[in-house]
Amino acid sequence: MRVIQRSALAAFAAGAMVLAFGTGQAHAADADLDAIRSAVTKGHDATVKRLQDWIAHPAIAAEDRGYPDGAEYMAQLARDAGFQQAKVIRTDGKPGVFATLDAGAEKTVGLYFMYDVKQFDPGEWSSPPLEARLVDKPGLGKVIVGRGAVNQKGPETAFLAALHAIRAAGRKPPVNLVLVAEGEEEIGSPHIAQLVRNPEVEAALRRTIGVFMPASMQSLDGVVTVNLGSKGVVELELVASGEKWGRGPSKDIHSSLKAMVDSPAWRLVKALDTLVSDDGNAIAIDDYPKPRPMSDSEKQMIAEATRRRSEAQAKQQLGVQHWIDDLPWQQANERLESQPTVNIEGLVGGYTGPGGKTVLPHRAVAKLDLRLVPDMKAADAVAALKAHLARRGFGDIEVNVTGGYDPTSTSADAPLIQAQVATLKKLGIDPLLWPRNAGSYPGYVFTDAPLQLAAGHFGLGHGSGAHGPDEYYLIESGNPKVQGLDGATMSFVEYLYQLAK
Repeated sequence: MRVIQRSALAAFAAGAMVLAFGTGQAHAADADLDAIRSAVTKGHDATVKRLQDWIAHPAIAAEDRGYPDGAEYMAQLARDAGFQQAKVIRTDGKPGVFATLDAGAEKTVGLYFMYDVKQFDPGEWSSPPLEARLVDKPGLGKVIVGRGAVNQKGPETAFLAALHAIRAAGRKPPVNLVLVAEGEEEIGSPHIAQLVRNPEVEAALRRTIGVFMPASMQSLDGVVTVNLGSKGVVELELVASGEKWGRGPSKDIHSSLKAMVDSPAWRLVKALDTLVSDDGNAIAIDDYPKPRPMSDSEKQMIAEATRRRSEAQAKQQLGVQHWIDDLPWQQANERLESQPTVNIEGLVGGYTGPGGKTVLPHRAVAKLDLRLVPDMKAADAVAALKAHLARRGFGDIEVNVTGGYDPTSTSADAPLIQAQVATLKKLGIDPLLWPRNAGSYPGYVFTDAPLQLAAGHFGLGHGSGAHGPDEYYLIESGNPKVQGLDGATMSFVEYLYQLAK
C-alpha cells in the first residue's frame, strides 16, 4: 500500500509546480516544495505514530475525561511543530490553547483546532477506539480506526506534519500562524468566546487575514467541496421530573401504580410532540426564529454540486433509502442547506438494562440539538423554546442548555477562500462551492463582531464515521481519486504558499 500512496503523491505533485508570481520566484517555490515533499515522505511513519499517540490520549468534555492533560498535550504538539509559544488558557470550562509561530513573513493566518473528541462505546467498534489500529479498508486503502481519527485529529495531525516537513527541509513557513485550540467543541463550545476574547488572543487574531480549520475534504469519488459557512447549533436537555412537576413520583416506583400516579416520562413525550409536525420534520415551536430564504447564487451552487455528486453513494454511505418526503436529490440538498432542525439525540428515562424492570420512572430526559441557518440566533431559539413550553402548559420542564452558537458565513470572494480555490485548481481539482456545512463549528467567534474575519475549512484527504463507531482516517490510499496522509499533508503546504501571495 505504501507504493500506491507514494505514486499517488507524485502524481498529485505534478500539477502543482508553478506557485509564485514570476519565473524566478516560481523556481524558488518549486525547490522549496520538492524539498518539503521529500521531507513529508521521510516523516510518514513518525506522523502516523504522532496521530496514534494523540488518539490514545482522549479529551472528552461530556465525561470530564482527559482534562487538563488534553490541553497540555495539544500545547506540546504545537511546540513540537515549531510554534515558539504555546500556552494553556483557562476558561470557566475546559482550558484552551493559544500558540503563535513567527516566521518573519508578511502575512499571518489563523488556525482553529479542537482537541476534544466525542464519547464512544467500545462494544460498538470493530477495533478498540483508542488503539488507533492501521486497518485495510477494501476499496479505499489503509486507514487508522479510532475516536477522533477524522474529527479532528487526523487532519490536524496532517497540518502539523506539514510544519514538521517544512522545518526538516530547512525552510520557514511562508506565513506566520496564530493557533486557537479548544477542548469543548463536542459539547457546543460554551466557553470559546472566553478563549478568543482573551486580550492577547484577540490581538493576535486581528493581525490575521482569516482563520481556517484543517479538514479532510475529499469524498470517495474525489470531489472536493469548499464550504462558505456552517449552521449554528444549540445543545440542550429537556428534563421532566416528578419533583418539578408536582405530580408523578419523586422516586422510581412499581409500574402497577401507573393506574393512579402520573408519569413524568409520558409528560416529556407529550411536550416533545408539540415541538414538531406530525412527521417530525417541520418545526412547530411558537414564534421560532425564521431562516433566511436561499439566494439564487446558493441555489446555483447546490444545483452544480448535486449534478456532480452521486446520490446513490451518499445514500449508501449514510445507510438511508429515502430522503424526507422522498424529495429529489437537488431538492433534498436545498432542504439540507436552508432548513433549521429540531433533533432528538437521545432519550433517557427509567430502566434501560437487559430485560424488563416494571417501574414508573420519576424522571425522563430528552437530549436535543437545534441546527440554525443564517438570520437565526441561538439565544432567540432557546427563548422561543422556553416560551413555547410555558404557553403549552409545560413550564415545569427544565431546559438545560449545555452549549451552542450562531451560524457563520464567509464570502466566496474572501482571500482565504480564493486561496483555497486557487490551490485546488493548481492541483488539478475543480472544487465545488457550497453555501454552508450542515454540521456546525464555532466559527462565529471569528466571522462576527468584533473580529469579522473570513473563516473556513481546508485540506485534502478522506475520513468518515465522525461521532459513530469505527471512525477512520485514510493513511495510505488505494483510490487514485483520494489522497492519503502524505497527500493531505502536502495540500496544507501548498495552501500556505498560496496564502502567502
